[in-house]
Amino acid sequence: MSDTTPASPQQSPQPSSPAERPHTGHGFGRLLVAVYGLLALAATGRSILQIVEYFDKAPVPFLLSALAAVIYLVVTIGLARGDRTSVRLATVALSVELLGVLAVGAWSVADPAAFPEKTVWSHFGQGYGYVPLVLPIVGLWWIHRTARASATSDADVARSGH
Repeated sequence: MSDTTPASPQQSPQPSSPAERPHTGHGFGRLLVAVYGLLALAATGRSILQIVEYFDKAPVPFLLSALAAVIYLVVTIGLARGDRTSVRLATVALSVELLGVLAVGAWSVADPAAFPEKTVWSHFGQGYGYVPLVLPIVGLWWIHRTARASATSDADVARSGH
């Protein structure tokens, strides 16, 4: 005789542990972490070379490239870790990055003589395919999306009594 017990309706699994909740370093976030890590390496290498070899040509732009490299590193670590403090720090860094790209980009277009050498943020990141202009917007969107999804999953868990 076969067991004819009716199957219980399938419910979507509720993320109950922090490891199962939406995380800035999972899914699409892994791509962001990889891109930011690559940008951090590229900007660090470029700024070190510029500062060591050519600092007298354009000190302010080269120091801004070094600042960009530090910001990219902070964003990389913040998104990869994904805990509340790291995400807050990444959000601040992404906001500073976006403001920096816009300000330096506008400055380098308005006064090209101030930027005799290309930097990460000059001309809105033109030397990097405008990635420095687009990436902080994508990063802020991703943080907003994962925070909203995390809040939804927390509310679902609370309603289910787990």
